[in-house]
Amino acid sequence: MQKPRKLPLRKCSGCGQMKPKTELIRVVKNQAGEVFLDLTSKQPGRGAYLCRNPACLAAARKARRFEKAFSMAIPEAVFSKMEEELRLHE
Repeated sequence: MQKPRKLPLRKCSGCGQMKPKTELIRVVKNQAGEVFLDLTSKQPGRGAYLCRNPACLAAARKARRFEKAFSMAIPEAVFSKMEEELRLHE
């Protein structure tokens, strides 16, 4: 008898809840220093996770959690683009 496969859990940067990795969207900082949403979760680079809820993006933005996770300042344009993409893939 085979054991059921364990689901990897990740913490949302906005609300702080632990959820299965498949329910979250990955935010990536690649080697060029670009920050963007990785909807496939396969892009190379440093990652942080976020619920599909725009309120979680707003909370993470307010607490500067992505700046801390990626050790860099993130421009407003990047947040607006991520917000737009998040609304499209809700």
